[in-house]
Amino acid sequence: MPNNIHIERKSGADLQRYIAELARLRIEVFREFPYLYDGDLSYEEKYLQTYSNCAESVIVLAFDGDKIIGASTAIPLKYETEEVKRPFVEQGYHPDEVFYCGESVLNKAYRGLGLGVKFFEQREAHAADLGGFKHLCFCCVERPVDHPRRPADYVPLDAFWNKRGYFKHPELKTTYTWKDLDEIQETPKPMTFWLKHEH
Repeated sequence: MPNNIHIERKSGADLQRYIAELARLRIEVFREFPYLYDGDLSYEEKYLQTYSNCAESVIVLAFDGDKIIGASTAIPLKYETEEVKRPFVEQGYHPDEVFYCGESVLNKAYRGLGLGVKFFEQREAHAADLGGFKHLCFCCVERPVDHPRRPADYVPLDAFWNKRGYFKHPELKTTYTWKDLDEIQETPKPMTFWLKHEH
């Protein structure tokens, strides 16, 4: 990895100064397939406030010099919304024992340098520092294979996630609502969770 790129872990109130920049980065990256998110800055800033308000959260930041080029969020599941917790409760998991890895976003120019691996390592290290978790998870949007906006060269991250020890759990599903680039209003999107069990 180039010398000018470095990673930092930030939690709780330490995140406050980065929220506006992170909101812009998330909107930029989530416009891409498979999310196709027509972002809203005020919504993003409010969403990120959840992490700033929680002392046990973490956002892993990637910097090129002093410029943020990527970020990865995580928080104990018990602090998440009902739509995130519900599938786990229904399947018999205890929210206190699950650590939720939110999203990772990375500027296109910096992909392929190993930062995605670092994001997982740092979030998992934070979960280990907090202690008490039996499972780590994240969720991913489900898009049809023939989706009109699916790029011809699109490669799903399934193999990358499997290599990190995460596996798809179709019984753990929820829906998130947002507005796609070609939609005139928000619609619900199916989301499936991926799980890694701590030994």
